[in-house]
Amino acid sequence: MNALPPHRYQAVIFDMDGLLLDTEIVWQGAEEQLFTAHGAVFTREDKLAVIGTSFDVTARYFAERLGRPQDEGPALVEEMVLSMYALLQQDVAGRPGALELVARLRGRLPLALASNSPRRLVDAALTTARLTGVFDVIVTSDDVLHSKPAPDIYLLACQRLGMAPEHVLALEDSAAGVASAKSAGLACIAVPQFAETDVAAADRVIDSLEELIPEF
Repeated sequence: MNALPPHRYQAVIFDMDGLLLDTEIVWQGAEEQLFTAHGAVFTREDKLAVIGTSFDVTARYFAERLGRPQDEGPALVEEMVLSMYALLQQDVAGRPGALELVARLRGRLPLALASNSPRRLVDAALTTARLTGVFDVIVTSDDVLHSKPAPDIYLLACQRLGMAPEHVLALEDSAAGVASAKSAGLACIAVPQFAETDVAAADRVIDSLEELIPEF
């Protein structure tokens, strides 16, 4: 028997990067461009160090990794964000089963999006993926003081949905995302894109969102 039956929940909140949309590969392109511009090579270890984290964490990591003063970290992140915004105008694909799951749930349950990305990138990605207007609530890093792994994004999403966290299911792909959802009081199913990602704190771990489609 499934220890976490998704159909018992009254709303579903999707993470965006790497869970709903295959944008981690786009992020990697922007990150590689940044490192190349500063005379370095962006590695898989670098990717795993920043995936799912806040821009504050990423800024500190980039500054240290590229041998720059810590106060230059935010400028490095902004340089990457500008590259990311341009790349998002070109093509954005859904993760396996993601768009099908959204289509199955839309109109049956309230849906929200909770992303550590800023609003301009979320809007650009959703527009390119033709998902504009699909979610009842969208919360981004621009809307809260503390991004994931803090609970703020999920708490605000639940507030805007008008639902208690214990009645809402979160879908995540990163350690920071799982920590955010769980600390906010939500149940969480993790679908890690990378085998090295530690999502053991999730209530359930699956290989693909395709597994959830018949369970709703």
